[in-house]
Amino acid sequence: MEKMGLNQLRELFLSFYEEKGHLRRKSFSLIPQNDKSLLIINSGMAPLKPYFAGTLTPPAVRMTTCQKCIRTADIENVGLTSRHGTFFEMLGSFSFGDYFKVESITWGWEFITQKLNLPVDRLWASVYEQDDEAYEIWKNIIGIPEDRIVRLGKDDNFWEIGVGPCGPCSEIYFDRGREYGCDSPDCKPGCDCDRYIEFWNHVFTQYSNDGNGNYSDLAHKNIDTGLGLERLACIMQDVDSIFAVDTIKYVLDTVSEISGVEYQNGQADTDVSIRIITDHVRSATFMIGDKIMPSNEGRGYVLRRLIRRASRHGKKLGIEGLFLTDIISKVIDVTGEAYPELEEQRDFISKIVQKEEEKFSETLNQGLLLLEKAFATITETKQDGLLSGEIAFKLHDTYGLPYEITEEICLERGFIVDLEGFKRLMSQQKQAGQTDAAISDHAWKKDQQTTEFQGETIFSGYNVTNDKATVLGIYTEEGVQKAIGEGLTCNIILDRTPFYAAGGGQTADMGWIDKTGFQAEVLDVSKQNGVVFHRVKVNTGHIQVSEQVNCQVDVPNRNATARNHTGTHLLHKALRMVLGEHVQQSGSAVSRESLRFDFSHFEAMTKNQLMQVEQIINEQINLFLPVLTREMSIAEATHEGAIGLFEDKYGDRVRVVSVGDFSKELCGGIHVSNSGQLGALHIISESGIAAGVRRIEAVCGEEILKLLINKENIVNQTAEILKTNQDVILERLAALSQELRDTKKELEILKREGRGTLSANLLQEIKEINGIRLIAKNFQNMDINELRELSDQLKATEKNLALVFATEMEGKVTFLVSLTDDVVSKGYNAGKMIKEIAAAAGGGGGGKADMAQAGGKDPTKIPDALLVAEKLL
Repeated sequence: MEKMGLNQLRELFLSFYEEKGHLRRKSFSLIPQNDKSLLIINSGMAPLKPYFAGTLTPPAVRMTTCQKCIRTADIENVGLTSRHGTFFEMLGSFSFGDYFKVESITWGWEFITQKLNLPVDRLWASVYEQDDEAYEIWKNIIGIPEDRIVRLGKDDNFWEIGVGPCGPCSEIYFDRGREYGCDSPDCKPGCDCDRYIEFWNHVFTQYSNDGNGNYSDLAHKNIDTGLGLERLACIMQDVDSIFAVDTIKYVLDTVSEISGVEYQNGQADTDVSIRIITDHVRSATFMIGDKIMPSNEGRGYVLRRLIRRASRHGKKLGIEGLFLTDIISKVIDVTGEAYPELEEQRDFISKIVQKEEEKFSETLNQGLLLLEKAFATITETKQDGLLSGEIAFKLHDTYGLPYEITEEICLERGFIVDLEGFKRLMSQQKQAGQTDAAISDHAWKKDQQTTEFQGETIFSGYNVTNDKATVLGIYTEEGVQKAIGEGLTCNIILDRTPFYAAGGGQTADMGWIDKTGFQAEVLDVSKQNGVVFHRVKVNTGHIQVSEQVNCQVDVPNRNATARNHTGTHLLHKALRMVLGEHVQQSGSAVSRESLRFDFSHFEAMTKNQLMQVEQIINEQINLFLPVLTREMSIAEATHEGAIGLFEDKYGDRVRVVSVGDFSKELCGGIHVSNSGQLGALHIISESGIAAGVRRIEAVCGEEILKLLINKENIVNQTAEILKTNQDVILERLAALSQELRDTKKELEILKREGRGTLSANLLQEIKEINGIRLIAKNFQNMDINELRELSDQLKATEKNLALVFATEMEGKVTFLVSLTDDVVSKGYNAGKMIKEIAAAAGGGGGGKADMAQAGGKDPTKIPDALLVAEKLL
């Protein structure tokens, strides 16, 4: 067998299966689509679940992929051994109801023996102990001797995850030789030693598990094989570790070069750090390439943790400054041909990592200093080596040090962390930050929790703004009521409602509920467990359970809110067009007056970018695009390219809102029926609200008119103050600005001349004390900068001089002590002198030996403070 590079092996595998009639598909994103069970894609078949489950039709009955994968469970082990890694590539061949065991096994054997030329006498196979069919294929069709076919139990050779499709599997092993074995006469695949390396698993999904241990045959049997690319490369390159594989070693060598630390130089600690940086930067590169952004939760937290862990280990190796982007460049160099999206996003990926590394570097040293002090305290007080949860939480919350890194540092130093204490504080922070905009006070929340109403309120508001309904429940602070009267506020449950309950960032509808002799104003609407609660204030009459009422939505309020909601969809799409597809919604707030849209992005937008976004949106508004809503399965929505938080917010059926062909997004809110109804959209502001999260505030429709009227009023008032016409305000302001600059220059000249006179006068007030010439003076309404300039002016021409100045401005006292160099050389120190001088006026301060500054609290004590100066001399 000849040695082959990892990139060569990948292409050889995919081409082989293409020749066998398989559709080659590029790797799916690391972000799972419509799969709440996964945080990040961790296997080759994970993105194909809908095809295996039959919820989505595959593009072909035979497929082959090389899938990017992240294994988060191994993060702590990465670096400690040379086997573990977070990022890996999984080669796969798949059949959806087409071929089965014979083809899968025989093609696999053909690939490894004829394409890879692996020695037949070093190959073994394992089968599920009850799978006679697979055993016979290996024995009679492939021709492997029976002593190299191993039957293993369910734990090793049967694939299933809970309920649904499952089946036996057959694994192929490579015998590395006796030197890797345990010397047991029974050593074979399944043994815990390192002799036999399993590198290709063929899964035969032929059964369905009902969850009670009952298995039935599937109508359509599937094949799912997974061949670890890095593991195969280890075999083909005859190396013991993934870090010795050509492409990974290329990155590792760069880490060694940058750090100046040789790998495997006999220092285990440095080897660990080099492996951690190599692996984590590879993972971060691919994660950002798939639009995962650093954050404090979910997969974004995994990314942040990897980047910051790599950064810390760089510091452990002695690397000064930022360095991760240099390694990212090498990762892309060696993988960019197979994954062109990395090459296309080279600058973007580097910029994200650089900014994350910069943020972490700013606080890392402070955090480590705090940790060192804590270690010293623990050691001194003999606290059994336990770091408090409070310290771990502060490191996480204030210094951005992930708990896992704190724990890792503690383990390195022989300490442990109070995990329960940390979790408690994290939970308290989360609870404190949770607010429910739909719940106005404690009483309403309490009522919602105690209601015994069963079922769901029918929402008719997508189609109507007026509807008939029956009162099913009335609640006040006192609890359940049968009736409610005039002047009271309560919560009403109806069997159906046209009122939109607050949700998805959109504020609730307002309006009225009435019947003959009764009228109530709807103040707020909330939804919990399918039940809609209407918070109302009864203006006239009374109402009781079971009565029928009329519901009227405040239409102008709804229309204004709908304009802003549709505006967020247009804004989301426009941002992705201008900034890139990494932009994802992080939150929104839509009301009658305005819209607020939070999104993932790594830096402030430029004025030009904001203008582009606004122009794109208003072009779509002027096209009068139809706004359509459709219900469909998540699989269909995904297939159509709709964007949304698939894994977090929605059920099996989703509502997709389309604005022409421009925008397609999952949304349950209220929208206009045509983009032209927005009138226009104007961006008011763009700002940062958290690391990697920006916020845009904007207005639509008549709110733009209100904004213009307000600005026109400001212009009118400005014109009146300037006593000029609106048309020449800018010219008038420019003239005034120049006039002000000229006046300031003249004033500065006068001040300078005045200081010259003042200096001369001060020299007449010199007192000589103990051989030192002292000027002690109290000034009125001079700022500290003027005192410094006066001091410098005097010291430039005079020797053997001590200046002690005090000034009072708006009740605030400031002292300045300034000494010439020859006075300092005699042992006098301005920093020490000023402490005692300022103390006489109730203040304090400090500074250098030649000049010091301090504040005081009591202006009446300034004369006493100046006397202290004389006493000190």
